[in-house]
Amino acid sequence: MQPPPDETRRDPAEDVQWSRPECQLWTGTLLLGTCLLYCARVSMPICAVSMSQDFGWNKKEAGLVLSSFFWGYCLTQVVGGHLGDRIGGEKVILLSASAWGCITAATPLLAQLGSAHLAFMTFSRILTGLLQGVYFPALTSLLSQKVRESERAFTYSTVGAGSQFGTLLTGAAGSLLLDWCGWQSVFYFSGGLTLLWVCYVYRCLLSEKDLLLALGVLAQGLRVTRHTKVPWRRLFWKSSVWAAIISQLSAACSFFILLSWLPTFFKETFPNSKGWVFNVVPWLVAIPAGLFSGLLSDRLISQGYRTITVRKFMQWHFRQHPGPGPVLCRLSVWCCGRVPGRLPHRDHGLLDVRVQPGGRHQQPGAVHLPGVREGPAGGPESHPRGPLAALGHRPLRTRRHQPWGAGPVQEPLLPGV
Repeated sequence: MQPPPDETRRDPAEDVQWSRPECQLWTGTLLLGTCLLYCARVSMPICAVSMSQDFGWNKKEAGLVLSSFFWGYCLTQVVGGHLGDRIGGEKVILLSASAWGCITAATPLLAQLGSAHLAFMTFSRILTGLLQGVYFPALTSLLSQKVRESERAFTYSTVGAGSQFGTLLTGAAGSLLLDWCGWQSVFYFSGGLTLLWVCYVYRCLLSEKDLLLALGVLAQGLRVTRHTKVPWRRLFWKSSVWAAIISQLSAACSFFILLSWLPTFFKETFPNSKGWVFNVVPWLVAIPAGLFSGLLSDRLISQGYRTITVRKFMQWHFRQHPGPGPVLCRLSVWCCGRVPGRLPHRDHGLLDVRVQPGGRHQQPGAVHLPGVREGPAGGPESHPRGPLAALGHRPLRTRRHQPWGAGPVQEPLLPGV
């Protein structure tokens, strides 16, 4: 009797969680990887004004180049999670990083290929978005399998803090390079650092055998068997799913508008100011805030508070600033607190969705969200105590649902951007 295809495609060692030293090593490595991801991502916004002057772009054309990144970015989210579950998130991250590092370093060369600068830059940004779109879903799949439940939120927030570090690094060093050496040096800098990071991960943390095996699986294609198909129609009929989508949409809109257009705004509004100042200062407070939120979340969950209550608390109280994004976030939190039957017996998640973080019972193409954890074996969690109890607690229903996927029911958290 032959084993199922999923078991032959995965190394059994991948289903073992990291030890404490391994977790610390991988956390630092992935923190640096996220930092370099954003170094490559914000290189274009930093250089947009100088490139517009060199190529004669107006605001509409510059906006086309800046927004083209997200055309590709939104297409590979589910693909990244699916690949991460099948061949391992660390391998997906390594392969994608090597590709986007090469494209970022080659961006100045693409601009010199002909007179169609706008078309070449738009194409390179779309391709970069396609490659970077797999990063966070694969990262989520990796951490949900390898990190202990009690340390998952802080680990993810630590790795996610690399986005602010990367923005600060490119904002500071990139602005200086822009003034001293021209906009081409910013792309060489961010792309070159990414390729150095890829070489380190390949030589020190991954074996050549595992990487070749992953490439072989990709070359053969990833077949989805019938019994593991995700019922997307049922999934998108659930109000809690749309609440999470609206919350993520509003947060992403606010964040990426600032990320893409803040350098241009400051350059045009304060033309005599130093670039490294306005490209660094706005992001300084995001690093301690992200780390603190992860620590606080782990602390509250370990004390017995329901994860859904902690999530509502964090979203509501840490987005108290004006703008349409936070309003939509609060609306989504309010809506998901009123979804009928959203918490079947031990499913304490924001989504009434069975999400598998990895292993033999897999839901390919499912929603891959950070902080996935199994429901407790001892039954429902205790009632929340203290100030979080005011956010609302409903008695848990004991009726059982017929599962559409094998394996334990998982509880997802909202992803980072």
